Amino acid sequence: MTPATPEPALRKTLTEETFFLNLGPQHPSTHGVLRLLLRLDGERIVTCQPVLGYSHRGHEHMAQNRTYLQFMPNPPRMDYLAGLMYNHAYCLAVERACGLEVPPRAIHIRLICAELNRISSHLLWFGAYLMDLGAFTPFLYAFDDREDILAILGEATGSRLTYSYCRFGGVARDINQAFIDGVRAFIPKMRARLKDYDTLVTKNIIFVNRTKGVGVISRERAKAHALTGPCLRASGTAFDIRKAEPYGFYPQFDFDIPVLTGGDCFDRYMIRLLEIEQSLRIVEQALNRLPAGPVKAEGVPQFITPPSGQYHFSYETARGHLGIFLVSDGSRVPYRMKWRVPSLSNLSILPVLLPGTLVADTIAILGSIDVVMPEIDR
Repeated sequence: MTPATPEPALRKTLTEETFFLNLGPQHPSTHGVLRLLLRLDGERIVTCQPVLGYSHRGHEHMAQNRTYLQFMPNPPRMDYLAGLMYNHAYCLAVERACGLEVPPRAIHIRLICAELNRISSHLLWFGAYLMDLGAFTPFLYAFDDREDILAILGEATGSRLTYSYCRFGGVARDINQAFIDGVRAFIPKMRARLKDYDTLVTKNIIFVNRTKGVGVISRERAKAHALTGPCLRASGTAFDIRKAEPYGFYPQFDFDIPVLTGGDCFDRYMIRLLEIEQSLRIVEQALNRLPAGPVKAEGVPQFITPPSGQYHFSYETARGHLGIFLVSDGSRVPYRMKWRVPSLSNLSILPVLLPGTLVADTIAILGSIDVVMPEIDR
């Protein structure tokens, strides 16, 4: 990413009064090893250059040196906050390439777990975002709710963060009654807690003043920078892969795509809270319709070998559009695997969004975008 040209109102001869400020890569509010090279004129930003690559781990290259099954633990480690969704997306991509049919019960279990993981990701963002802005109490509430989800998912997957629960053709094991009881108890509790969040945060005048009208992204600018997920929907575009290119049983479920038009930090906050309610609706419906039967397709070979060709699969993660481009030469090892992650494109808007704003608003704007650095430096 190259530094953006300052807005016309800010164009001036850069004198000794301007200076550089490194925000990160070891700053707690960047939530990862992200470095923002800011050029300042007093308290106002002139240019911003995101600097990446501090934690690159070569996942895409590793995919070319492992069988499809051996690569299974890698995707959850790209976006560790939405690890189960990455695990789910990878299995769906390979299954589509191989033409594998997944049993209905396994599809329902996958969707329940994926939506719970989406709520968990939004809750962590909510707590950390309010912490960045100086509010500590919401952080405690959010992590209390998130802990319930981690306990529920741990009952099925045995993990708390980097889940590797899905398998080609289904899931690793069936869910038990403790899982079902835990989900049924969590849904009403979370809905009640959303009302508490509305009272505690949404109507808090300090939070409103810190986020309303700050970091406004227009609908046209959001599309020009290929923003997806909550960042795009907060700017007035109702695009969600679960509706646009549905997978699983999403077309059979009744849920809405929250859309707002303000495009500021406050609307990006509101979108995520509204999405939590929609995920609860999906989980509730999937649990009520959960069929009996096997949780893994029969006859799935030990070594997956997709037919030679090029394949692409899209998935809606907590941060937006995840695209998996797979090239197979018919062997046990992928010839090439390229991942289109939402955090990278969402982050790309900072060089044109931050110039003209105050340094004090940088953390509010960056936090509202919700980037996860390990999926960028993959």
